[in-house]
Amino acid sequence: MKLRYTLIAFLLLIAQTSCMPMIYPPGAKNNTAQLGENTFLTEDGVRLPLRHWLPKTEPHAVIIALHGFNDYSRFFDSPGEYFSKMGIASFAYDQRGFGMAPQRGLWAGGDAYVRDLQVLVRLVKQRYPKRPVYLLGESMGGAIVITAMSQADMPEVAGIILAAPALWARSTMPWYQTGLLWTLAHTFPWLTLTGEGVHVMASDNIDMLRAMGRDPWVIKATRVETVYGLADLMDAAFNSAATLRGNSLMLYGEKDEIIPKEPTYAFLQQFLAADTAGKTVAIYPHGYHMLLRDLQAPTTWKDIAAWINASPDKLPSGADNRARQLLSSRLKDF
Repeated sequence: MKLRYTLIAFLLLIAQTSCMPMIYPPGAKNNTAQLGENTFLTEDGVRLPLRHWLPKTEPHAVIIALHGFNDYSRFFDSPGEYFSKMGIASFAYDQRGFGMAPQRGLWAGGDAYVRDLQVLVRLVKQRYPKRPVYLLGESMGGAIVITAMSQADMPEVAGIILAAPALWARSTMPWYQTGLLWTLAHTFPWLTLTGEGVHVMASDNIDMLRAMGRDPWVIKATRVETVYGLADLMDAAFNSAATLRGNSLMLYGEKDEIIPKEPTYAFLQQFLAADTAGKTVAIYPHGYHMLLRDLQAPTTWKDIAAWINASPDKLPSGADNRARQLLSSRLKDF
């Protein structure tokens, strides 16, 4: 009985002190978007830092790469250099609230991230009108790409590449996890979390992880309301599985400790059930979450380049064959 009254008192306290997790959206559209040398100028006049990796000659394809949560455009340094040698141009930008972009640490909202991507796609297509444009999203970036592709006003692209997309929707989380996130987001949305004490490996590339730890532009402490916003985005991406069409390549590592297998395979079940045409799934037995920067990262780069250059039935690594074998057995469990 005491426990019951304690719980009621706790809930009443939450109701009295309740706050709402905030979104910090773009301002009014009062500007003509532009693609500069090192800056992506948005429709509301915000300058987002931009990096590019260009071949020495005219590219035969273009990639727009979106970074993951708390990361920034530098994530694509090594892949971008590799693709430039393969004749593929790459662009990556710091998304709102991340890296050196304004309002660092604040969540701009899924709609804002999707809108920025749509605008940049149009700008890149204007610069390269005769070249196919591909979208590549890592983790959170993958969730943004998926969500953007479900929008009616999304500009046409040649294909999408999803590297360990963030698909851990609330419907696949345990109740206590979603409950704790809601409670914290509605009581202490400004509270920051560091992840210390959470023993998961994002990659087997320890030198790279240590470099990220020293990098001042990688966010180390995250506001609860920003995590809540990410959860909203993952919900939207997960629920878009059945509507995702077109040329697509999805990469996932069997050792991924960040995005669990359950939501990933549940997404794949709906993604592939709708229509398998043009859809390639690659699963890497030694891959972690940061597939593009793991020790075996060059293997994924080669697969992506081969897929862009020829859309082959078989990837050089054989990771697509591995995926077919695993999916044929695992998807029966969902």
